[in-house]
Amino acid sequence: MGDDRQTQQVSAAVSAAGSTGTLELGGGLRPGDLAAKRRWAPSWWHLVLIPLAVVMLFPFFWLVVTSFQTLAQSRTFGLHFAFQWHNYVDAWTQAPFGRWLFNTTLVSVTVVISNLVFCSLAGYALARMRFFGNGALFLVILATLMVPFQVVMVPTLLIVRSLGLVDTLPALMAPNLVTPFGVFMLRQFFRTMPVEIEEAARIDGAGRLGTLFKVVMPSMRAPLATVGIMTLLWTWNDFLWPLIVIQSEKNYTLQLGLMSFQGAHNINWPLVMAATVMTQIPMLAIFVLAQRWFVQSLATQGLKG
Repeated sequence: MGDDRQTQQVSAAVSAAGSTGTLELGGGLRPGDLAAKRRWAPSWWHLVLIPLAVVMLFPFFWLVVTSFQTLAQSRTFGLHFAFQWHNYVDAWTQAPFGRWLFNTTLVSVTVVISNLVFCSLAGYALARMRFFGNGALFLVILATLMVPFQVVMVPTLLIVRSLGLVDTLPALMAPNLVTPFGVFMLRQFFRTMPVEIEEAARIDGAGRLGTLFKVVMPSMRAPLATVGIMTLLWTWNDFLWPLIVIQSEKNYTLQLGLMSFQGAHNINWPLVMAATVMTQIPMLAIFVLAQRWFVQSLATQGLKG
């Protein structure tokens, strides 16, 4: 009787575990715990990756530490922990930092939205529509990725000047409204999607644009997030093009504004570092929030084909 009762209890426990997925093994471990333990088990790769991570993160650590130092401490080599919190307040108040933040945000958001819309249209057309010169046009777009910006810098400036956009925010937006990288990335991802989904939408009466915006793009959050993040980083941190076309301080971006903390013979490094930290905080926050889509787009290997 005792064995039958014990057998019934074990069977009941197994049945309950099967319905809840919480079957415990010896020592109170669950299968998920064992998988997590194996996942975080150290390997020989950590002997290489951890030192590399330290080397890459050390400049950011030095940046933050210097932003809290006094001017005298920043002129001597070494890590001095002074915690001068007023450096951030001084960096914000000694220059129109809020205006520069607004300019950079407006330009970056406009460029990102424009790239997501127009690069999606161009990528979808190159991936799905068959027309004369499709392959040649795509090769030309790929070729532009190999041309440095310094090569087309002067022609772009002449075009912007002929349009009367010099020293205006539209001058920062116009050359980047559509990028070859965005067209290439989205075209490759469109090619990996099954055509049957679009054919079903077309049978239901949806047109080309309706199929793209209502059926295809909602299932491409990861690729769109990748293109959006990369475009945002490039636009936010751009320095050379704003330096060429912007002259008035009121139209400065954050990267141009950092020059105002540097004099001809003296540089206030704590204020420069504090302003740099404030300019990078939004990018770090956005990347942390959207990193799962970024990693997912790389894991799907959408660049094949």
